[in-house]
Formats: sequence, C-alpha cells, structure tokens
Amino acid sequence: MKNRKWLFFAGFALAALIIAGALSYFADSDPDGLDSATLTGCEVVRTPNGELKGDCIAKNAKDHHLAGGPLADYTVGGDDRLTGLAGVLGVLATAVVAGGLFWLLRRRPSKETPAATTRAGDG
Repeated sequence: MKNRKWLFFAGFALAALIIAGALSYFADSDPDGLDSATLTGCEVVRTPNGELKGDCIAKNAKDHHLAGGPLADYTVGGDDRLTGLAGVLGVLATAVVAGGLFWLLRRRPSKETPAATTRAGDG
C-alpha cells in the first residue's frame, strides 16, 4: 500500500513538471483582468518605459521588490526562451516548500497512544 502512495505522488510530480515545462510557453503575455482593470482611464503611450497618460490606478503602481529576481516575469534571468525552465523551477520550489511544511506539521504519535492503531471495524 505504501508503494502505491509513493507511485501516485511520483506520477503527480511528473505530470506537474511536464505541464509546467511544456504549457508555460503557451501562457498569454497580454495583461490579465486585474491589469486591465487598473489601466481603466489611462492610455498607454508607446515609449520605451510604457508611459501612462490619464487618470488610473496603474499610475501609482511600483515594481515588486522581487521584480529583478532570477525568475521574474516567468523567465530565467530575463530570457523569454527559458519560460518552461522557469515553470519547472517554480513547481520544484513549491513542492519543496509544501513538502517541508507538511513534514514539519505532520501528526506524530503521542507517547500515550499505542503506535499501532486499528481501523474502525477491524475489531
């Protein structure tokens, strides 16, 4: 039974890595709904820095403090050709953090209860 559980997790991890690596290239580079909503009332002027004219929420936006990070904008080091690698690294980082948290927060048998437990109906 334990091998089946690990086989499931390994299959799930492999599927997540394949999806992240392959489907990342099909991600839309156009703004999403939130970006579009913050641009309401402004006109984007085609300049190198994409200046905004008008009155909208986006005029007050600042770059995120990790905007210059190695995986910013779904790329690796700013290289758009490595979007799939950025997706795979994101999946791996998420798995490591989640696995670590699950391991830290797992239930441990208390000293007062026996280590071997029986299921309901086993007698």
